[in-house]
Amino acid sequence: MTANSGTPAPIRIGPRTFVWGQRTYVMGILNVSPDSFSGDGVTDVEAALERARRLVAEGADILDVGGESTRPGAAEVPAEEELCRVLPVLRRLRAALDVPISVDTSKAAVAREVLRAGADMINDVWGFRRDPALAAVVAEFGVPAVVMHNQRGRPFHDVIGDITAGLRASFAAARAAGVPEER
Repeated sequence: MTANSGTPAPIRIGPRTFVWGQRTYVMGILNVSPDSFSGDGVTDVEAALERARRLVAEGADILDVGGESTRPGAAEVPAEEELCRVLPVLRRLRAALDVPISVDTSKAAVAREVLRAGADMINDVWGFRRDPALAAVVAEFGVPAVVMHNQRGRPFHDVIGDITAGLRASFAAARAAGVPEER
């Protein structure tokens, strides 16, 4: 948003320009984890490419690739393993499709490597609160980020208040790291 008008400013994500509020944009989710939250994990690169093509044909404006399950009870995946899952798919998608590619990660080390490999955006389900260095990587590369709230491990006292406070903390971490508000 612009500071004065409240009108959404266009934002460039990879090869496309988005104007929030102009229309609804669709993010197609491509889970490349064998223990995907929704049970749809694809571990073969060519199968992932075919699913991505189908998502784009069905209207996805952005593809989001995730290599670590966020389902309750899922084991944390080391950065090296997450990269082994995500990088081959990212490289194949980048070569074959002309849509923005987001990578769902909460690790700065993973973000740095996927951004070097051509990812256009980072989607952090922990909102820069799990790995504080992640916001600095996003700022360094000048890419947009999806900042989500995650209450896991913290009790809810007031659902809306806790979510609002969590998102405010995420936005503060982003600003402190140099991520512009419009990103």
